[in-house]
Parts: sequence; C-alpha cells; structure tokens
Amino acid sequence: MKKKISITIEGSILKEVDLIVDHISIRNRSQAIEHLLGIAVGENRTAVIMAGGHEENIRIGNRYRPTVKIGQKSVVELAIEKLRESGFKSIYIIARQNVLTQIFNIIKDGSSFGVKINYVEEKESNGSADSLKAIMGRIESDFLIVYGDILIGNISLEDIWNDHLKHNAVATIMMTTSSKPSEKGTLKAEGNKVLAFTQKPKDSDIYLVFSPVMAASKELLEYHGASLEKDIFPILAGRGLLNGYLSSEKETHIHSLNDAKKAEKMLG
Repeated sequence: MKKKISITIEGSILKEVDLIVDHISIRNRSQAIEHLLGIAVGENRTAVIMAGGHEENIRIGNRYRPTVKIGQKSVVELAIEKLRESGFKSIYIIARQNVLTQIFNIIKDGSSFGVKINYVEEKESNGSADSLKAIMGRIESDFLIVYGDILIGNISLEDIWNDHLKHNAVATIMMTTSSKPSEKGTLKAEGNKVLAFTQKPKDSDIYLVFSPVMAASKELLEYHGASLEKDIFPILAGRGLLNGYLSSEKETHIHSLNDAKKAEKMLG
C-alpha cells in the first residue's frame, strides 16, 4: 500500500525530476519520484515461485512440474532466468520437501544464475494462499509472484511490476483472454481496476481471465483464506484493492509430458 511522506530536496534535483513527468504514464511529481526510487532499488526486487501442493499432484514421471525439462532446461531454470533478466535477484521458492530437493539439485544457491535463492518448505496447505503464507515474516516489501508450473518467457514482468507500483492496490494480477473461461478465474474489470473475481465458474460469458503472475504488497499475506483465487481475490475486488494488468502475451502451463513436448516445439 502507498504511504504519504514529507521530504526535503534540492531545487536543482527537483527540476530534473520534473523533466520526466510526461502526463501519461508519469502524471505528476510524486509519481516521478516514486518511479526514480523504483529504479534505484531495483537491485533489491523480490520474487516468489509458488510450487506447493501435494507432491503426487504435480508429479510428471520421475520429476515434478517445476523440474521437468523443456529442451535442455527445466521449467524452474527458465523462470529464474526470466526473473533475473527482469531485475528480480532475491527469489523465494515454496514447495514440499521432495520438490525442493529436486529444485535444489538443479539451482543450488542460485549464484550461477546471478540470484539468491531462498528455499521455503511447505508443510501442508489447503490452497495457494496457505502456501504463500509460508513466507510471512521473511519479506518486508512488495514482491512478484509466479506459479512454478508455467513458462513466462514472453511476458513483460517489468511492466506488471511497474504498473503495480504506480497504483494503490494490495495486488496486481496479470489478465489475459481465454476461450475456456470455466477452467480459469474470470474477472470483471474497468480500466485497471478489477471489480469482481470468480474462480472457475460453471458457465461464463466473460473471457477475461487471471493468469498466474502477479505483484503484491506484503499486506496480501494478512488476508484470511486458503485460496488466493477462491477466497482472497474476490474480497480484494469487492473492496477496490485488486488491480489488473492486461497482457497480450500468455503463459504456457506445463502439467504433463505432452505439455512439455509441445512447449519444446513451440520454443524451437
């Protein structure tokens, strides 16, 4: 959440700040200062890869969804490389013990990828919100969330992140369109404000859906509910605290060996 502060600044510096106000994406001096501070602290960006849930539910052969290979690299390797390219160098991975072990055998401490990996074991959970709460007390600022079974190579994570920082929302979710909305979370939106969120409706004529990439403030961890999609997002939408970022690019889900083979062909 945004907070008001009072600062004293040199007049010459303030003139330079005013030069980047374009009245489009940066509408005023306050947004300009926030934009510049965001760039300055970009080295400390934090991301969370969510790979929780029962191990058997995410198993693919002798691997798991995050560790299955897409060509020469695993799903989690591709995710970490994308996060690093987008300026996220502190990365938390939430998963059950055996999944974390497989990921650690591939990623180690993350130094070879230019990031710091923090492994967080999920003991048990009844949904995505329960799983995410495993990082409570570890993160003190806004953070990015990506699910551990998707490919995000074409998605502009920086645009989602910057859009989140500009607006007063608890979370900013990525929005895309789908011809099968009953398989996803559907949402009603006006501009970048999500007005309503429904997880996997039986029948829906709404084709605007949630894709599992989002930015959030640490306040998200304080909301009660087992599932982000079923419990928390509807509450946030009803209170005007859920924003959306519309993306023309879509994630690719890896839930089976067939999905992995298709993705490998798609990536060439």
